[in-house]
Amino acid sequence: MVFNQVDIHYLIAAITVITSALIFYTIGVWGERIQKKLRAWHVIFFIAGLFADTIGTSFMEHIANLTHLHDNIHTITGLIAIFLMFIHVIWAIWTYFKGSKRARAHFNRFSIIVWCIWLIPYFIGVYLGISLHK
Repeated sequence: MVFNQVDIHYLIAAITVITSALIFYTIGVWGERIQKKLRAWHVIFFIAGLFADTIGTSFMEHIANLTHLHDNIHTITGLIAIFLMFIHVIWAIWTYFKGSKRARAHFNRFSIIVWCIWLIPYFIGVYLGISLHK
């Protein structure tokens, strides 16, 4: 697959933003897990991860439209992941401001599950990207 200059810039931007989402979300999830309590900065990293993933996904969708390369599994798992991240962020905000101490202490179970599910489309995308350039 040969990309023109505009496509390469979109691809670099998409990879950068999606990888930023991975970094933000991982810091938030594992920071919460290690500290054993939901804190404000965890919520901020969850929100940053969601925004970065949404922006990166829109860039990837643009690339898929330009190249006519669509993968149904990647698209479906990606949409599920964004939906779960959205629910996770809303629940995190609610738990932080309105939840009990117990709820804040046990919130990390849900965080780990969402993070693991989010990794599925991330690694599918990595695999697809690598396989296109062999």
